[in-house]
Amino acid sequence: MEHQLRLQPIEKPGSLYVKLGYWYLRKMIGKVITPAKVVYARVPKLLKVASLFYKVSEQAPLRDDLKIMIHVMVSDLNGCTFCLDIAQAYAMRKGNSMQKLGELRNFATSELFYPAERACLAYVKEVTLHKQVPDPVFRELQQHFSDEAIVYITFLCASEIYYNTMNLALGIGSDGLCSLQ
Repeated sequence: MEHQLRLQPIEKPGSLYVKLGYWYLRKMIGKVITPAKVVYARVPKLLKVASLFYKVSEQAPLRDDLKIMIHVMVSDLNGCTFCLDIAQAYAMRKGNSMQKLGELRNFATSELFYPAERACLAYVKEVTLHKQVPDPVFRELQQHFSDEAIVYITFLCASEIYYNTMNLALGIGSDGLCSLQ
């Protein structure tokens, strides 16, 4: 799907808070990402939301590679190329194997995935596509994860859907972040 930006990026924000955000992004990622220039430059309070989402995500009692798989699966199902790109770039930076990410669409049958990962990804797929989960899928998830972990998995899925929605509605596509790694 081709993306056409609906709002022009703001290269030089007026807000000191957003200027600091741009500096931080350049330092951490190597460039100021398009959502910052399109969204956060216009509504700086949303940068605080993104920061809070990031902090909560980091606290999730899940392996980093599973968190990345959740982000990639949701973004792939929703067709958000920006979120796919940033999640894959993050995985590369963390040294995660890209093999599982390439096999996500086949998670239910691929031998690369552990039963707990399959249960998590089946749950994430249902939440993303239907916003509801059949009882057998939820029961399988409960066999592998604590109640707290299930809430975090749901949050990771919901927060990624939020980012996907913002980017897709505003025509924000890939920033080519994988090539920066």
